[in-house]
Amino acid sequence: MDVGDSTLTDMRRAMTNALGAHWRLFLFQGVVLIVLGVVAILAPVAATIAVDIFVGWLFLISGGIGLIALISTHHVHAFLWSMITAALSVVIGVMLVLKPVEGALSLTIVLTAFFIVEGVFQAAIAIASRHAAAGHWGWMLLSGVADLVLAAIIIMGWPGTAIWALGLLVGVNLLTSGWALVMAALAGRRIART
Repeated sequence: MDVGDSTLTDMRRAMTNALGAHWRLFLFQGVVLIVLGVVAILAPVAATIAVDIFVGWLFLISGGIGLIALISTHHVHAFLWSMITAALSVVIGVMLVLKPVEGALSLTIVLTAFFIVEGVFQAAIAIASRHAAAGHWGWMLLSGVADLVLAAIIIMGWPGTAIWALGLLVGVNLLTSGWALVMAALAGRRIART
């Protein structure tokens, strides 16, 4: 037997064992993602603003901690670059928190690019693991394709779609990812019973 085949078999076995042992956790996570996805889809403008403010606070807090860490240390390699990066994080965070509608435009561009990459990656993983994950690889593929279709819709409707697109993209992504997890959990339950 080839070493690569042995590694692949071990990886499949580990994935199958993890699904069988922890299917309840995957099911719980999937249901939570579905609920959050439905809420975001039903209120896409509010979800867009919420995502923008959340990301703004992440930038603000991480930049602030970075500045404090730099000031409290005396000798940091690439001090100027680190200071500029931390200060930029603070500025971006403040802008996103104080002007969420304007921030939604730029975040929608970034998130659309992220969903394109995630969609391609998830589709590739689904196809590559179709033998190990026979019960749910199709749902993973559907989730990746849904991300790509939504990204295309946002790009074609730009800039009018920007105010609600972020919330809708996040909602659909949460919904499809949650559904994929639920299907994986149900496959894991079948594995656990056998």
